[in-house]
Amino acid sequence: MSSPEQDNAQASEATGEPPVEQETDAEIAVAQSEAEKPTLEMVLDVPVTLSLEIGNTRMPIRNLLQLNQGSVVELERAAGEPLDVRVNGVLVAHGEVVLLDEKFAIRLTDIVSPTERIRKLS
Repeated sequence: MSSPEQDNAQASEATGEPPVEQETDAEIAVAQSEAEKPTLEMVLDVPVTLSLEIGNTRMPIRNLLQLNQGSVVELERAAGEPLDVRVNGVLVAHGEVVLLDEKFAIRLTDIVSPTERIRKLS
């Protein structure tokens, strides 16, 4: 029994044409994996939650239940400190509150490096 390569070589000898190169399974697998490589395009439309944290505090439930309209809650962050910008709960930047067309907005003052973000996840 002859192999496909031998059949291809014999057929090319009979016709006088050069043999046609066939892709091996490994070459086909590499071509498919390159076509399936993830790109940034794949995630551009994925929704995420962006939140701004101006500060936080801890209190017993007893004090929480006593809060009502007009209550003041003191935060651990000092006035003038930058806000934390979080995407899906992960700190990605710092910024300051600004007014833009009578709406609150944030001006980013510092972007957290990817290595720093990964380090804080641990």
